Amino acid sequence: MTLQRMDNVLIVVEDLEAAKAFFAELGMELEGETQVEGPWADRTVGLEGVRADIAMLRAPDGHGRVELTRFHTPPAVRAEPADAPANALGIRRIMFAVDDIDDVVDRLRGHGAELLDEIAQYEDAYRLCFLRGPEGIIIGLAEQLR
Repeated sequence: MTLQRMDNVLIVVEDLEAAKAFFAELGMELEGETQVEGPWADRTVGLEGVRADIAMLRAPDGHGRVELTRFHTPPAVRAEPADAPANALGIRRIMFAVDDIDDVVDRLRGHGAELLDEIAQYEDAYRLCFLRGPEGIIIGLAEQLR
């Protein structure tokens, strides 16, 4: 087998502290922080003069991780509007399973999150929604009903 697991998803941000607070409120745990720079970092990401701060957050079950990165050099560039719609090409969201969707939405609103529309119910199985958080990050929430 070639693949062992999906290790993490990278999100490049300008305000690292706000993004960390958002994901911590969601329930992710800060696993570690570091700064990367040097030739190995340049070669890995295909840029020159990389200097970046990284925060790694882990899901409570220990399996999924989100890497938040703030580039000092070269500065980050916006490839699309911050409010790109859910059907824009590329990675659009990260979905999280939650116990109480209403509670999570209320808590994330305290960090500036906004529902893209509303909390919807899929049959008798799930309540679902998409939220836009800091940096235009879209997350999905799913509460299993049965």
